Amino acid sequence: MRKGKHNNSRLFIIFIIFISILSFYITRIIFLQTYKSQYLSKLAHKQHSVVLELKPQRGDILDRNYRKLALDHSVYSVFAAPRKISADRKDSVAQALSKVLGLDKGLVLSRIEKDKAFVWIKRELDKDLSDAVEALNIDGVELLKEYKRFYPKGSLASHIIGFAGLDDTGLEGVELEYDSYLKGSPGWRWTVRDAKRRNIFSGDVKSIPPSEGLNVILTIDETIQHIAERELEKVFEKYRAKSASIIIMDPHTGEILALANRPTFDLNDFSRSTKDQMRNRAVTDLYEPGSVFKIVTASCAIENRAVELDQEFFCENGKYRVGGRILHDHKPYATLTFREIFEKSSNIGVTKVAEVLGRDEIYKFSRLFGFGDLTGIDLPGEAVGILRPPREWSAVSISAVPIGQEVGVTSIQLVTAVSAIANGGRLLRPHIVKEIRNANGDLIKAFSLQESKRVLSRESAKIIRDILKGVVENGTGRNAKADSYTTAGKTGTAQKIESGGGYSHSKFVASFLGFAPAESPKIAIIVSLDEPRPVYYGGLVSAPVFRNVAVDVLRYLNVPADKAKEETRI
Repeated sequence: MRKGKHNNSRLFIIFIIFISILSFYITRIIFLQTYKSQYLSKLAHKQHSVVLELKPQRGDILDRNYRKLALDHSVYSVFAAPRKISADRKDSVAQALSKVLGLDKGLVLSRIEKDKAFVWIKRELDKDLSDAVEALNIDGVELLKEYKRFYPKGSLASHIIGFAGLDDTGLEGVELEYDSYLKGSPGWRWTVRDAKRRNIFSGDVKSIPPSEGLNVILTIDETIQHIAERELEKVFEKYRAKSASIIIMDPHTGEILALANRPTFDLNDFSRSTKDQMRNRAVTDLYEPGSVFKIVTASCAIENRAVELDQEFFCENGKYRVGGRILHDHKPYATLTFREIFEKSSNIGVTKVAEVLGRDEIYKFSRLFGFGDLTGIDLPGEAVGILRPPREWSAVSISAVPIGQEVGVTSIQLVTAVSAIANGGRLLRPHIVKEIRNANGDLIKAFSLQESKRVLSRESAKIIRDILKGVVENGTGRNAKADSYTTAGKTGTAQKIESGGGYSHSKFVASFLGFAPAESPKIAIIVSLDEPRPVYYGGLVSAPVFRNVAVDVLRYLNVPADKAKEETRI
């Protein structure tokens, strides 16, 4: 009897335990299904689903004739999934990868020891390296297709094109300014893997393809760019200049046909270049322009009808006191006509013209020509320049500003200003990009001519063109005279300001600013050299570069000669 009661008690206890366990699991199942289902579902999805970003191909950069200057080509990058590599394998994996990739073993090991699902080992491998990694067949180490930026012309137009970084993000030049067009949008691919991280075929796998970047077509011409860089390199080396810049612009459209600086750098090896080599001086660097700025004073006088072309000014035989300052000419002149003042680049003559005009008019026309403001060129880093209002002028400023002192300008401002004279009086916004097109060649966006404002009447512009033609024919710009084409322009030899104040007697900026053909201009050009030596006059250093570039570019553009060939080059 007692034995039966004992068995019943034991059965009852087992039953209670069984019911308790069953209740616990039922409760747990209800809890998980009701309250934790969403969390667990997400967790499972995270563990078994892999999302891979599909990088878009960056758009090409091409010249105006659709010749490629920047493009992407496919490469492979190696990455690891550290959680897939067991602890006992990590050392051997690091050894194998470091040997093939030429990396430090400790560096590789430190990466694969991280508690992460994904780490980069090395980016942008060439074909031999990627094949070697693939041949290792290491579980947990894979290759991913990417794109590497390539610049087929090396250093050509480097300061225009700029460059993109490792992640295909623009860092300088057009690559930076038009990055939103070039970079495209990434795509995504979802794949499902089992507990051993093997891909499972499923109709539920989804993929969104990347949106490829758009192509950017520049206004520059590769051939014209080559001509400009060839001549700039020659003069840069010959005169051992600190730096040099050249810009060629279509004065009727504002399109930049070429822009170059020295020193320069290789776009395919930009990481080895210095900031000094990469700086786009034609757009970012300020300097006192010297006599090339006299085109503003001449324009102001003609537009205001303040002087006559044959009106005479006494140039004080080379010395003239203004506000306690003695102003000198490079040669002593007695009496010069208004035209001769600019042909011979008399500082005293220009100052006397400016005194007739007054400081307010000089300032007004300087502003009209865009000085003291951005030109709006579509390149990063443009400098505004320096142009103080008349209320801040000193007693000597009336003899300084009109001859290009006490002002800071950029080369892009100067070539934009002279283009206004060349095209009949319209100040245009310079631009470097012509069109945006997709991979199929369809036009997405065109950048048409943008007229900013009229700064001169056509009649005044024609008179100034004739004066600047005289500078080449009879004055300081004789070395800009060409065999087959009439040319016009202005020389500039500007003293640099010393660090302690005052003008240097050994450091100069030599420049020539002009256009050709003189009567019907097709191109405007600025050539500027910083600290050329031993020769430093703009008429001797920069004018010949202008001539050589103008002749070759006009011939390339099939512009008919407008001058008898028997006229010799000086």
